[in-house]
Amino acid sequence: MARLHLFDLDGTLLHGSTAPLEISRQLGLEAENMALEKAISAGLIGPPEYATRVHALWTELTEAHVTAAFDGAPWMSGIEDVWREIRENGDYCAVVSLSPSFFVERLMSWGAHAAHGSRFPAVPFAEPVDPAGVLSAAAKVQIADRLCEEFGVSKSDCVAYGDSLSDKDLFRAVPVSVAVNADRYLCGLATYSYVGRDLRDAYQLVCGAR
Repeated sequence: MARLHLFDLDGTLLHGSTAPLEISRQLGLEAENMALEKAISAGLIGPPEYATRVHALWTELTEAHVTAAFDGAPWMSGIEDVWREIRENGDYCAVVSLSPSFFVERLMSWGAHAAHGSRFPAVPFAEPVDPAGVLSAAAKVQIADRLCEEFGVSKSDCVAYGDSLSDKDLFRAVPVSVAVNADRYLCGLATYSYVGRDLRDAYQLVCGAR
């Protein structure tokens, strides 16, 4: 039976950073974004309000900024190697993230079978964010269900990789999970924990776990 590997983005594939932070850095708005990151981490705002407020920060955002943010981001080593091996094994890999879809979807070119993020309007923005398109921890499980159906696999054949509270529901829903540079709470839910900069090492933890 094929397996589906589900990867978080912020703090997982990106080491110590998030897509919104990397985007905001390109616009000179790092401090403003950090304040929003602290607010959502503390539970003072939810994902829809966070998305609305970062959208309001990015009035000058262009595709060139997004490209520079993506290319200059602190990615984990070995992402493409892991996804290539997953494909060669006949398995599937997908990214499911609360970050903007226009950033997350760029990972398709690195070998992901699917990439889902919070639905943002096209860059440069001419429309507001629709709160209904903003993902949550629960939405990650719903997307995983849809991907299982699409790829013909069972939830019992899924592996989740994540680092924070946004991954808690998915970690509870699948049998195998890897906490990657994660907070203490998520490590307590995970099958395995990994601290480091190389995704290949995190992936090796689950290679024999069927």
